[in-house]
Amino acid sequence: MDYGILACVPIAVLIIGLLITKRMVEMIVVSTIIGAIIVYRSNVFDGYIELCYGALTNSSFQFLILLLLGFGGMIKLFEKSGAFQGFSNIISKFANTPKKSMVATWIMGILVFVDDYLNVLSVSFAMKDITDKHGIPREHLAYGVNSMGACVCVLIPFTSWAAFAIGVINEQGLGFTDYVRALPYMFFPIIAILLCLLVAVGIVPKVGPIKKAYERVASGGSVMPSVQEEGGTSFINMESSDEGMSGVKPTSPLNFFIPIIVLIIVMLLCNNDVIHGIYAAIIVQLILYLAQRIMTLAEFVDAFLSGITGMASLSFIIMFAYVLSAENDALGFAPYIIDKLTQVIPPTLLPMIAFITVAFVAFAAGSFWILIVITVPIFVPLAASMGMDPVIVVAAIMSGVAFGSKICFYSDAVFMTSAGTGVSNMTQIKAIAPYVLGSAALAAICFAIVGFVTA
Repeated sequence: MDYGILACVPIAVLIIGLLITKRMVEMIVVSTIIGAIIVYRSNVFDGYIELCYGALTNSSFQFLILLLLGFGGMIKLFEKSGAFQGFSNIISKFANTPKKSMVATWIMGILVFVDDYLNVLSVSFAMKDITDKHGIPREHLAYGVNSMGACVCVLIPFTSWAAFAIGVINEQGLGFTDYVRALPYMFFPIIAILLCLLVAVGIVPKVGPIKKAYERVASGGSVMPSVQEEGGTSFINMESSDEGMSGVKPTSPLNFFIPIIVLIIVMLLCNNDVIHGIYAAIIVQLILYLAQRIMTLAEFVDAFLSGITGMASLSFIIMFAYVLSAENDALGFAPYIIDKLTQVIPPTLLPMIAFITVAFVAFAAGSFWILIVITVPIFVPLAASMGMDPVIVVAAIMSGVAFGSKICFYSDAVFMTSAGTGVSNMTQIKAIAPYVLGSAALAAICFAIVGFVTA
């Protein structure tokens, strides 16, 4: 069934509702109910329940749940064992100023490159005590963490993102070398990563909510945004409480490094499957912490279960995000938007339009890897028919999905940044918007220039 403009209604309700109410939980549930009404009509009740079952049985969601539970337990074990404190003591010797602490956050964002989930959670939990000590507002930490993640993953051709994208472009006769050729044209992630560093060292000034956050801290306020600043949307609070960290003595930083190294090695050996890496790392944590008598088996299990419990609210919200994504697919939202725009694309503007289209749909739909599957068969043949090098539109597509991952209200990367930094998704989006949108504008100009030069 062709839903036409109705395909845009659930997303419009979500975005407009968020801007008005600033309530993420309520608005994402409302938007999914409206989407179910459009799709199922009189059978909406049964249909909505079926969508929820579908989200729970979705292999991507199941992967995400296992990842969240594993990371939640693993991170809590790092905290209770003193591994984070030991790691922070080492890093703090070098990151001994506000600028250096943010540069260290940036460097870690590059080093932990194999997967965006691993990147976001590991860096935020490892660095927040250091940045807190130096008076860095959590909004800036959230920006530093958010800016890397997917942007790093698309630029390094040995990551989960790159492996997936290469598999998709193989269907169009392209391969690994073509993906590598596309890397210099991935303007958005390149600009976003460089801009993050320039803001960290002070070459680019703090603006908007991040500037106000620094003013709050300078006037004696907390590094954390207040409830009023959060706008009542801070439904995720996965960070450690001061009470939970009191009395925990720092231990060897090897208690942090060894599990992380095992995680990365096992992940690479198991076809970039981060789940294998996480659970191998947890086994190593068990051996390390019990052998050193840092904790008993009962304390280990209690800490692990506490970490799992902390991920419950995040898992709940992401389930509704998958319901909304399924409704978008049923309504044909992405094909509708893409079809309308591709009807009027001149060859010279193809790279820029491809980037803008994918970026908008990724932002609105919260769909990234699926969007790669949808857009590559459209834009790659279109580029070839116009006499343009297809790798340029591959770069535009990857730039667009990276943009969406950074700024979509309900993207998993934004939720995980919230989990790691304690900054709600809405506050996070407001803080990073000037920089992400600025990077996108510069990227669009670059794609326009490339289009005119190569067409």
